[in-house]
Order: sequence, then C-alpha cells, then structure tokens
Amino acid sequence: MKSKLCLTVLLLFVFGLLAGVAVAQDSVSITVRCKASPPEEDWRCNNFAVVEEQVEADLGIDIDLNLIQDNAGWGDYKNEFVLASEAGEAPDIILSGHEDIGAWAPAGFIIPLDDVIPLHSEFDDMVPSLWDSHGYAGQIWGIPQDAEARPIFYSKLLLRDLGWSEEDIESLPDRVVAGEWTFADMLATAEAAIDEGVVDAGNGWWHRPSNGPDFLYYYYGHGGEVLDNEGNLVVDSDALVATYELLGGAVASGVLRSDVIGLDWNEVWHPTVAQADTVLFAAGGTWNWPNWAINYVADKGGDEFLFENIGLTLIPAMATGNAITLTHPLTYMISSGSENPDVALALIAAITTPEHNNKHAIDSFHLGILNAQLESEAYANNRLLSSAHYMLDHTTALPNHPGWNAWSNAYFLGIQAVETGEADAAGAADIAIAQMQNELGDGITVR
Repeated sequence: MKSKLCLTVLLLFVFGLLAGVAVAQDSVSITVRCKASPPEEDWRCNNFAVVEEQVEADLGIDIDLNLIQDNAGWGDYKNEFVLASEAGEAPDIILSGHEDIGAWAPAGFIIPLDDVIPLHSEFDDMVPSLWDSHGYAGQIWGIPQDAEARPIFYSKLLLRDLGWSEEDIESLPDRVVAGEWTFADMLATAEAAIDEGVVDAGNGWWHRPSNGPDFLYYYYGHGGEVLDNEGNLVVDSDALVATYELLGGAVASGVLRSDVIGLDWNEVWHPTVAQADTVLFAAGGTWNWPNWAINYVADKGGDEFLFENIGLTLIPAMATGNAITLTHPLTYMISSGSENPDVALALIAAITTPEHNNKHAIDSFHLGILNAQLESEAYANNRLLSSAHYMLDHTTALPNHPGWNAWSNAYFLGIQAVETGEADAAGAADIAIAQMQNELGDGITVR
C-alpha cells in the first residue's frame, strides 16, 4: 500500500510539472509590478486581483498576491527592476515596454516563454503582429498587455475650409491604406492650406515634440532597417538621408515648425492639436484621444466634438509604397528570479481574455490585443478603438536589442540637426552615423 501511495504522489507531481502548474502548497507568493497612469490604466495590475480566486481554484493553491502599481517615471521604473534583479529581489511579473526584452533577456533578468505559451489557450487569439515585437534570439520573452497605434490625426474642420467634401474627408483612411494618398500628398495638402490661408506657416503638420518611438516610422517608410536577418544592428545611410530630407524639407517649405521639438506637450502641443482649428495634420497616438476629450475639449462636447472635427489614418506611404504605423506594446515579462513562474504565467493567461483586456482598453483607449475583442459588444461599440483596430494589420515595432537606445538617440540627433538648420540631410546623417559608431563601435554596421 505504501509503494502505491508513493507512486500516486510521484505521478501527481510529474503531471503538475508537465501541465505547467505549481504543486499544491500552503501559499505561493507572487509580486506584480506595474506602471500605470491613474485611473484609466489601473487595470494593468488590478486585473490580477480580479482573477486571483479563479487561478487559485484552477491550480488548487493559495496565492499571496502583491500588486505594486504607481506612475513612476519610466527611467526610474526600469532602473528599479534592474537593481532589484541584480539584488535577487525582482518581482515575479514586470510590466514594461517590449523593447526592454532586448536588454533584459541577454542580461538574464527574464525567462523565455515559448515552451509554456502553448499550455494556455488564452494566448491562441493574440493579434499575430504583436508577437513579432516580443522576440529576441529566436524566442518569445513576454505576453502583450496592450497595444496602440500611432496615426496621423487630421483636422476635418480645416480640410472643410480647404474645400474638401465630406466624402473626401471620410474616405481618407481607405485611400491611405490603398496607397492612393501618400505622404507626399499630405505635405502638398499642407502647403496648399498654408498658401490659401487656412493655416499659418508651420502648422501644416506637427510631429511629436520630443524623442520617442514615432520617429522610427519615417525611417521604416524609406526602406530602412535597424536589425539584419541575424539580429545585428544596422543603419541604412540612404534611408537615413531620405528621412532627413523629408523632415528638413517640411521645415524649409513652411509646413513644419522648426521649433516643434521642444514644445511643451501639455501647455502647447495637446491643446493646440485638440482644438482642430490650428494644425492640419499631427502625428500622435490613439491614447491621445481620451486625454483631449477629457482635458482639452470637454467644454465643446468631448468625444462628439473630436469625432466631428478630427479623423485618424495610418501614416501615408513613403518610398516603400506601404502605409504603416508603429505599435509599442507593453508586455508582461516573468523574472528569472521567480520561484513560481508557472503560477505567474497562469495569472497572466487568466487576464488575457476579451472581458479583462476590454476593461483596460476601453478605460485607457488602448487597442485590444485579441482578435475576439472586435466581436465583443463593449469593444465594438467604442468608435475609436473599433475603427483603429485595423491599424494593427499594418504595424511596425521597435527592435529588441541592447543597443537600441544608443541607435535611437543618435538618430534623433540627426533629426534635431536637420530641423534646426544645423545641417543638411547628408550632414545630419553623418552626425547620426558618427554618434552610432562612437556609442556602438563594431556593434553597428553601416550600409
């Protein structure tokens, strides 16, 4: 009898390991660390508390769940995780930008998930393009938490003043997808609006006023690559020059302000774009919409005012001929120091459902991560999210590589140089490439 009992216990133990679940014990401690802007992004961590009992019942364990959520600056937040990892005190689950995979995976701070993702059917419905941004060295290292798109917002109000018909205005996103209306057309429209006095010089098109992911799609749009087929950093000099020609040319033509970099987001950029009566085209993010509705045009009708006067479309095609956007998913990663990674992943799987992700997506105006969310009433009835979800089929992403920050900062130096008139496009490319080589040495190949 004793040998049969031992065999049963052994089989249960092995089955637990194969199924990817923790063997029952008194209590399993799981700490989750999230950055969130309250209250609209609070579901990033709070969703775990909602599913805690469900996961406990599924796994037959007790979970001591510790949620740590605040809105610390990204630099401090990421440094906190690095220091905690080095000290052996990292949380089990860390939420951060997918590009951190490129630094944290080779450093040994997080674990790959390829072998265990198939154990949870919740992940089967993930929007395929989101997985593309979670790879490093041929493996998947995180689970997407949310998504967004970075579109061109256009003022319907000002296009009407320019003489566009309602049909022309409403069909613009479809014409951009089809490649019938390109980035060159956008710049030409902006120049016409300035010539006809619809907008002032410098207000035909605004991009973001600080360094950030958005600038990369101009380089991608000219055929540039950041990683080669082996995952090594590269820079395409022709694409770099073409990108700087586009940006410098927009300033020279009067379409873009030479001082747009440096404008205050909250005091100038957001309130000006949200009013729809000053800037014709603006490159932003889908998450800007609720900010504008609540903080800048609430007295004019909020959402209804925005839908009446502002539209959004993919970034129109440049040299590649394809309309694109850029998505920067936040992702849940599991620390290599976690004693119960199976429980951590089970918790992540439990909140990766239309019901739970909808709460975050709708409250924070982020795009859903699951195809099935389009079929859910709550998501489908949200005009902005359901109308922008298609952008995930055309998206690009930041590269996951330890040298990405150095590459990005050098690229931005060139943007600043060409827009302020410090250098022409070729000179700006020389500045960027020299900085990349200085920072990355043999780690960057110049094409």
